[in-house]
Amino acid sequence: MAIRTRRPGPATGARGGLRRRRLPLRLLLPVLVLAALMAMLILRGFVHSEILADHRVQPSTTADKVPEKILKGGPVIDTRGDRTETLRVPDRRLVLTFDDGPDPEWTPRVLDVLKKHDAHAVFFVTGTMASRHPDLVERIVEEGHEIGLHTFNHPDLSLQSDKRIDWELSQTQLAITGAAGIRTSLFRPPYSSQAGAMDNNSWEVAQYIGDRGYITVINTADSEDWRQPGVDEIIRRSTPRDGKGGVILMHDSGGDRRQTVQALDRMLPDLKDKGYSFHNLTGALDAPSAHSPVSGPDLWKGKAWVFLVQASEKITGFLVVGLAIVGFLVIARFVSMLVLSAVHARRVRRRGFAWGPPVTEPVSVLVPAYNEAKCIENTVRSLMASDHPIEVIVIDDGSSDGTARIVESLGLPNVRVVRQLNAGKPAALNRGVANARYDIIVMMDGDTVFEPTTVRELVQPFGDPRVGAVAGNAKVGNKDKLIGSWQHIEYVMGFNLDRRMYDILQCMPTIPGAVGAFRRSALERVGGMSDDTLAEDTDITMAIHRDGWRVVYAENARAWTEAPESVQQLWSQRYRWSYGTMQAIWKHRRALVERGPSGRFGRVGLPLVSLFMVLAPLLAPLIDVFLVYGLIFGPTGMTIVAWFGVLAIQAACAAYAFVLDREKLTPLLSLPLQQILYRQLMYVVLLQSWITALTGGRLRWQKLRRKGGVSAPPGASAQPPQPVG
Repeated sequence: MAIRTRRPGPATGARGGLRRRRLPLRLLLPVLVLAALMAMLILRGFVHSEILADHRVQPSTTADKVPEKILKGGPVIDTRGDRTETLRVPDRRLVLTFDDGPDPEWTPRVLDVLKKHDAHAVFFVTGTMASRHPDLVERIVEEGHEIGLHTFNHPDLSLQSDKRIDWELSQTQLAITGAAGIRTSLFRPPYSSQAGAMDNNSWEVAQYIGDRGYITVINTADSEDWRQPGVDEIIRRSTPRDGKGGVILMHDSGGDRRQTVQALDRMLPDLKDKGYSFHNLTGALDAPSAHSPVSGPDLWKGKAWVFLVQASEKITGFLVVGLAIVGFLVIARFVSMLVLSAVHARRVRRRGFAWGPPVTEPVSVLVPAYNEAKCIENTVRSLMASDHPIEVIVIDDGSSDGTARIVESLGLPNVRVVRQLNAGKPAALNRGVANARYDIIVMMDGDTVFEPTTVRELVQPFGDPRVGAVAGNAKVGNKDKLIGSWQHIEYVMGFNLDRRMYDILQCMPTIPGAVGAFRRSALERVGGMSDDTLAEDTDITMAIHRDGWRVVYAENARAWTEAPESVQQLWSQRYRWSYGTMQAIWKHRRALVERGPSGRFGRVGLPLVSLFMVLAPLLAPLIDVFLVYGLIFGPTGMTIVAWFGVLAIQAACAAYAFVLDREKLTPLLSLPLQQILYRQLMYVVLLQSWITALTGGRLRWQKLRRKGGVSAPPGASAQPPQPVG
């Protein structure tokens, strides 16, 4: 039941009295945040070769279209313009080349060995690795080595379209520019070998690459270090014969390169002693540098690319940590709820259990109402069937639909109507307390119906003088529709299992507005209901805890409430609940450092509420974000298995909760759909609440339109009211 703080005014606008509707910024922000997170994940997958990766390799074919001088020529092929030239490295000069990097573990070690022995090399980097490790690209250039392109995602270019080849080249150049501020004219195609192994497919690629202004560099000696054949074998394969010069192929990424580093450290001084020298490619060929500086817009585009990639890496790292946190919290909450709810059920259901002496004295039932004409008669008549002596006070909070007149026209005994100007739900409840005759106060919403035994079950815990408030068992009455069924699952699995757990831990955070009871003395000691927050029920519950009272859960005090039947109304209700809970936590934050009962609640209750009701739901979308990512980019099979595993755990917990609450299991058939649709709505609502809180926004009460669909509790038979007097 929701009560406005003010009545809505007429809609006005510039044309014809129509109101212009603008999409609120706070409504857009949650969607934008989720979209940004997904974009960061996609970018991360892009630079980790999880997107657009193509691992096919073209089989060798004939070489009848490859010029003879290329097949018998050197490892440097220049097809720029009208040229078809091949170059050899002079004798006693060696060009070390390293493919597939830069790697954060092995590239620095390779660079250290090269620096130790005063040698230079060429690093053919992939765009994915250069984007992720721009600092290493910069170090390579600063230490006098040359950079070459090795494509972005390492595909076999003979299988790619011209458009894809252009993209591989330009995107890798963009990463190099952003990292080191240069362009390079050197290129090595993936899966390339020596000149004699070139076939028609690879020659076609070399020609196309030349048309784009690049020099193709292959090799004369393949160390095959990727096989990890041993240090001696790597050295043997890399050592030229008869003092010849050449280009040596090695790797500084793609696996464990310990053998490569060790081979370098032995091979460099040995070959230097034999008269060899180690150069950049252009240095070995006595040619101009392959690097050219970049400035202007191209430079800033490169820097922007590197910045976005680095941001995606860091954000993804945080998301992974967040996913681990939410996984831990979800598991911890499930385990805690299952164990402690079983303890609670065993305790209150054992033979001979009693809270204390039976509570038989009359109680006052307060029904605050604002425009509840469709529901109020059902609510009041359900109270008249109560098997416990009661008085009913309906506080009409300035209704404009005749709510008060409907109650008065019923002419029911022990039912009074108190009218007031519209002032809000807390003020209405305080007005009701002031008019109540009895020391135990039951509060309910104007859209809720009680079972005949509800009041009696609800007040029995007051037989214990330490109990200051009691939470009842709120249930969804209109659960015949899909959205109602989803809320029914949430009420039974979430809210009621939570209350059992919090009862055992003695830190119940909320007495539901639909069904709760209070000692008058407990209310008076904490100053009554407050309008400081939008969750006055959570606010008063925390205040009563801090005052030293116990707050317990009465599982048999069932109340049937009319849940929202549209997405818009559900959004409004949960937005208010989430934001109000945050307000209440903030209001009672001093309990964290106080002593006594307040400190106990502050150091137990507030952290649990913050973790399980605010932080975990806020981070929970990460599960679905990674689910979508895994379904699209893989590993799809493992992702599906993991999701169904989580769903099975939730289904088991839900089934246990339904059995514990003596509910039929049929609604659980809609649980998978609830996880896909309903839960996402709750995520966005909570995120919007966070944004509202962080931006200092204000949220007013919002009246939910009722249909009066909950006319009586299931299975309830009308009984004559118990006289009071």
